[in-house]
Amino acid sequence: RGNMDGKDDFDVQFFLPYLLNQASEVASGGFQKIYKDSYGMLRTDWRVLFHLGIYGRMTARDIGRMAQVHKTKISRAVARLEARRFLLREEDAADRRVEHLTLTSAGQAAYRDLRGVARNYEARLVAGLDPQDVVALRRALLHLSGR
Repeated sequence: RGNMDGKDDFDVQFFLPYLLNQASEVASGGFQKIYKDSYGMLRTDWRVLFHLGIYGRMTARDIGRMAQVHKTKISRAVARLEARRFLLREEDAADRRVEHLTLTSAGQAAYRDLRGVARNYEARLVAGLDPQDVVALRRALLHLSGR
């Protein structure tokens, strides 16, 4: 809706959801190319790999909850990573419906490699920003994502 002089005072270029989406596309696009080209992974694959690399033994349900990813996508990623011999599934002794996931040595190596790439990529991404702005940006994004 426009204002009294007929000009629309809403600028989509400054609409926060639009800006967040644009920033996300740019920020994640470059990293996506790296993990896709280097390891043939999809977004959910590297997220599962990183959760297991950081936290160790986990269930798919735990990863889905922490990563805020639907269980179907997690299951597909687990199957792809298992096919690549990056992770092992172990049935829970008390509940056969639950599987515990751990990285294999190949999965750990892929995680360590991509972790280093991720750190370097993030450093390049924020290189032109004031360090205090990076802290404020991270804090604001965590707040907006409900964490």
